[in-house]
Amino acid sequence: MFKSKKIILLLVMIVGVSLLLSGCTGGNNQTKFEKIKEEGKIVLGTAADYPPYEFHKQIDGEDQIVGFDIEIAKEIANDLDVDLEIKDMKFDGLLAALKAGNIDFIIAGMVPTEERAESVDFSIPYYEAEQSFLTKVENKSNYKKMSDLNGLKIGAQKATTQENIAKTKIDASEYKFISKITDLVLELKNDKIDGIVLVKPVAESYAKANGDLAVADFMLGKEDSIAIAVDKGNEALMKEINSSLERLLEKNKITEFIAEATKLAESNQD
Repeated sequence: MFKSKKIILLLVMIVGVSLLLSGCTGGNNQTKFEKIKEEGKIVLGTAADYPPYEFHKQIDGEDQIVGFDIEIAKEIANDLDVDLEIKDMKFDGLLAALKAGNIDFIIAGMVPTEERAESVDFSIPYYEAEQSFLTKVENKSNYKKMSDLNGLKIGAQKATTQENIAKTKIDASEYKFISKITDLVLELKNDKIDGIVLVKPVAESYAKANGDLAVADFMLGKEDSIAIAVDKGNEALMKEINSSLERLLEKNKITEFIAEATKLAESNQD
């Protein structure tokens, strides 16, 4: 009888602790959204070396982060009636920054993979593009199909879909995965690698900004749709983000943002 009472008491304690922890988790995530509203500011995490998605641009003598992802972030902030703060960081540090509470959401051309979805929640998808291969102009004619890339020195941005494509679809003699695309482009221009796996709009942007670079005439397949990331369980913020995206998609505004950002990226060397 005494043992039975001890077991019942232990079960009651376990259930109580579980409910307490569950309540704290939900409360914390709700508080995160309320904090955004109370402070009148939402903090975006991005990696601004990815034109036309997000990139640096001198406007009226001031360095600004622009791009169609940034325009989407502005729309979300406007819908929430708060200011937007942008934090530029390495792509492979974005998820950790989100989990640590240093940023409120991520818009960075991010594909919602199963691995990422274990630690963060993703919005509805808002864009997809083809994968391509950026190389030197003089070598472009050598690469007419994916198998022509076997045996080459291949670069890709670290911790991205492009890294996975390089490792699984290309039998390279050497792989080089770097956090910043600008550093990869420098490696290519200095003949340290033969080419870079990049999403097509980004590859085209770098090719137009660098006369010695070109995009190969074949594609490496379609990119999985990209989405916006928020901390796990932050349903209040996710609901608002999805509402903004649905409005933008319905009114074809994202297509407009892409066209405007592409033109801006093409003039980025001015």
